[in-house]
Amino acid sequence: MARNIYGLDLGTYEIKVYDRKNDRIWKEKNVIAVKDEKYIFSVGDEAYEMYEKAPENIQVVFPMQNGVISHFDNMQYLLSNLLNPEKKFARGSEYVIAVPTDVTEVEKKAFYDLVLHSTARAKEVRIVERGIADAVGLGLNVFREKGIFIANFGGGATELSVLSSGGMVLNRLVKIGGGYLDDAVANLVRHNRDFLIGKLTSEALRREFGVFDQEDDASMKVVGRNLITGIPQQTEIPIGLVRAAIREPLKECARAILSMLDRTPPDVLKIIKRKGIYLTGGLSNLIGLDTYLREMTGLKVTKAKHPDICAVEGIKKIIWKKEFNDLAYSMLDEDYRWLR
Repeated sequence: MARNIYGLDLGTYEIKVYDRKNDRIWKEKNVIAVKDEKYIFSVGDEAYEMYEKAPENIQVVFPMQNGVISHFDNMQYLLSNLLNPEKKFARGSEYVIAVPTDVTEVEKKAFYDLVLHSTARAKEVRIVERGIADAVGLGLNVFREKGIFIANFGGGATELSVLSSGGMVLNRLVKIGGGYLDDAVANLVRHNRDFLIGKLTSEALRREFGVFDQEDDASMKVVGRNLITGIPQQTEIPIGLVRAAIREPLKECARAILSMLDRTPPDVLKIIKRKGIYLTGGLSNLIGLDTYLREMTGLKVTKAKHPDICAVEGIKKIIWKKEFNDLAYSMLDEDYRWLR
């Protein structure tokens, strides 16, 4: 019986999985609920439903922070449950994992070890930089293109990648993502209105209003707690307040893009200026983000058709098409033996 192959894109707030055997892609929240600090209560979407609603003895934990693994054991348990709801793990399978483009080799190896040293008993584990997986998912000819700029706006971080002729020229990880913007919204509402809202509420505000909109006087009624009286109540949050909160973090991302362009080799930069920037990652669905970046950088901005699953779609192609096989590599190759 042929071994199955899984493609994994492990995001800070969401895991995307490709299952070759069933030829399908699915998503699950990257969350685990721990009871009394030692018992696993629930994982994935079920655990996320408890976020900001769980009793005091249940802690809802995100095993990844800013795109890298911060709670290894919890992440390993979550992954084993995710890949096998019936608890019968697909042992001996192969895995291709997308990793952040600008992290240390030790952090990359954590992704590798996550599967290799688990109950999965993986037959083989290969990794691919997320920027390259995104480019393949976008349908770009990564080997022939001489200049590709990809900005992956995720839940925990923004990954910037400059590619040329199938390789990485420059990369940078900016620790600003959807979660950072949501915190910024919640903090400004707290200081401006003396009103406390949860992360899920601030996320709803960010998704509703985005960066650009025709309505400047729009508002949204939310539930929270009045910090002066201490009483739960409803209040109207105006669009201007939300956009003021996310403006500075997005400016920092735009500055990072411009800084990357300044360091890009002239021949590669020439191609990028002609073809523009490609947007991927779940935060790319933020209303008006592509317009905002176009105005800030002066370049054409093209958003992926399905930005949230673009990387895992690239992994799917890497798994199926022989010409892409070399884009993913094992950390047990010669270059990585010092880590063994």
